[in-house]
Amino acid sequence: MKRIFLFLLLPFLISGINFAQLKIGYIDSDTIFNNLPDAQDARQKLDAMIQEWQGELMKMETNWKTKYDDYEKRKLIMSDQTRTETESELINLEKQIAEYREKKFGNNGELFQKQDELMKPVQNKVFNAIKLVAEEEDLDFVFDRSGDIMLLYAKDKYDLTTKVLEKLKLE
Repeated sequence: MKRIFLFLLLPFLISGINFAQLKIGYIDSDTIFNNLPDAQDARQKLDAMIQEWQGELMKMETNWKTKYDDYEKRKLIMSDQTRTETESELINLEKQIAEYREKKFGNNGELFQKQDELMKPVQNKVFNAIKLVAEEEDLDFVFDRSGDIMLLYAKDKYDLTTKVLEKLKLE
């Protein structure tokens, strides 16, 4: 009876041993990027661009506000034609402000593109360093504990993508 029990328990013990041999590491990417001179330079360039664009946006908004306040003060004494022209000008200025904001800060705006352009080389450098350290330390997985937990490195032998695709093709 003990042999049968031991025989049934053997696979669990073996899998437990394999699990115990996994080597997992983690990094704090915020700390890395805060201490990496290349990342700091990229952030400074981005911050300078943002300040410049925000300054331009503020000028546009101030100009609109000044014209709007002037319009509000004088609209009762304006002719219909002048009132219509002024309203049209204010609407055009609002559109220009919205277009500028979208162009600079929108989902596919210049900020997004510049951020990608400046940070991509830094991120590649960090990921290459993570991979080298993981290989040197013979780690199976490396996670990032900053913000959302994210897998940064995994040994290829744990990649199940091909097997999952094969299973999906069978269905």
